[in-house]
Amino acid sequence: MSHIRHIFFLGSTIGITCLMISLNYFWTRILSSEMRKQSSRQCISVLSIGTITPLHDSRTFVIAPYYDNREKDQIRILSIIHSKEVKNLYCLFCCTLNNLTHISKAEIDLHEDRFGFPYGLADVICPEPPGCEPNYISLHQSPDKDITHQPKFRIKNREPGVFTANFTVCISTMFGNYSNTLQFIQTIEMYKLLGAQRVMIYLHSCSPQMEEVLKYYIKEGVVEVVPWPIDRYLKPSKSWLYPNDDTHIGYYGQVTTLNDCIYRNMYRSKFVLLNDIDEIILPFKHDNWDSMMESLEKQHPEVGIFLFENHIFPITVTTDGHFSDISNWINVPGINIMQHVHREPDRPDFFNAKKMIVNPRKVIQTSVHSALKSYGHSKEISTETALVYHCRGPLQAKLPKESLIEDKTIWRYSNSLIRNVNAVLNQFYFQKIPT
Repeated sequence: MSHIRHIFFLGSTIGITCLMISLNYFWTRILSSEMRKQSSRQCISVLSIGTITPLHDSRTFVIAPYYDNREKDQIRILSIIHSKEVKNLYCLFCCTLNNLTHISKAEIDLHEDRFGFPYGLADVICPEPPGCEPNYISLHQSPDKDITHQPKFRIKNREPGVFTANFTVCISTMFGNYSNTLQFIQTIEMYKLLGAQRVMIYLHSCSPQMEEVLKYYIKEGVVEVVPWPIDRYLKPSKSWLYPNDDTHIGYYGQVTTLNDCIYRNMYRSKFVLLNDIDEIILPFKHDNWDSMMESLEKQHPEVGIFLFENHIFPITVTTDGHFSDISNWINVPGINIMQHVHREPDRPDFFNAKKMIVNPRKVIQTSVHSALKSYGHSKEISTETALVYHCRGPLQAKLPKESLIEDKTIWRYSNSLIRNVNAVLNQFYFQKIPT
């Protein structure tokens, strides 16, 4: 009897095992079929080379995808989306190993600072599939979308490389047929004296004279221009706060360009400065940004975002510095920053905007005046160390000159600045535009 029980038990075990193998084989066939169905489409979509690419829903506009492995292997696709209407997006990876696609649902991380506008920047997060090694990715509204004629995007930052600059200045958007030529040249030359090797400008529109100046600096290797035709797709506002009209996005997409500039330069530049073209982060204790940042990093090794107070030097208040060799400047359209050395006092009841020097590898998301998400701490820097020289129209127009603070720090650079500006102006012929 014991032999019979043993044979029965053995037969039952074999039967169950065979049944499990059969079930396992059955489900494997189903899963394999589904995976083949998902991945059978080849990556034959069209490569996008523009800086703003609309998807077919007309509610999503892709800027660029960036490889980001600071936490895990993922692709961060910077995109402008309608904050209320875009709910689902799908990542289609073009796998290098077999030229097939891997499809997954994306996480949409909408940036906090939209300032009331319906459209804003979002990080569309796509976890990278194992064994895929993608160089291209597409973004779609449905996992079943026909991708034959859909745009695909080259994934940037896949190979970090080495730094090609210590300091890169990011100028968000140049718009409104910008023509402040003299101040632009002076500011670029000040950036170079202070330590900038690269200035990135997101260009919407400028005057013909400014276009020639940009070409000069591009040829010199200092300026990189990113075309920014935002008004082809959305109606931009010249204001940062939503004015309750029919505009779509604030200040020509300023927040989007600043974030894109950080990711473009994440592995190309040790530091990135985020400011406007009429602003200069001007050190007091040091002669240049190199020595200033070396000192600040030693004092604050845990900090990745350094915030500098913005101070208005109104163009309505003029001081003659009696400088020689600037007689030809009068023919150049724009403001002469050397004549504006009085700044408005702080207003205790008003927000004093900050501008930043950041370690881009510590930044996840940034707004205009602060980092929204980061790996490093932020630190407000005292005006004893530096401030933002902001030469523009006054905010306190009724203040008499006697109530302003005389600050001639920029004159410390006058000899070098005048010589360098003249060297640039010698390349052009300017005729003063009547005002």
